[in-house]
Amino acid sequence: MDTTVWLTIAAVVALGLAIAAGVLLVRVFAARRLLLDAGIPLRDKALFWVAVIYTVSPVDLIPDPVYLDDIGVLLLALRSLHAAAATTRRPDPLDPPTRDAPKKVDPA
Repeated sequence: MDTTVWLTIAAVVALGLAIAAGVLLVRVFAARRLLLDAGIPLRDKALFWVAVIYTVSPVDLIPDPVYLDDIGVLLLALRSLHAAAATTRRPDPLDPPTRDAPKKVDPA
């Protein structure tokens, strides 16, 4: 293969990683709102911060130039944080009742 082919492949891979890092960065900034929520357990908040520290630290479980383990750890922490937020979400009193909600019985 020619050198220009390798450079093109490297540029496409670098562009893909840059896009993935940008999407991940947006998700991390969106998670700030969840970190301020009092209903989310401290364990899930701490897991998120440990993942952020691991991502920016120079220590790696798998030494690689593409940061796959860092991205994976951060994605798992984000998933855990969003799952905790979904389970602790309080129902809004203005929302219409769902099928599983108990029906009010009219005493008349």
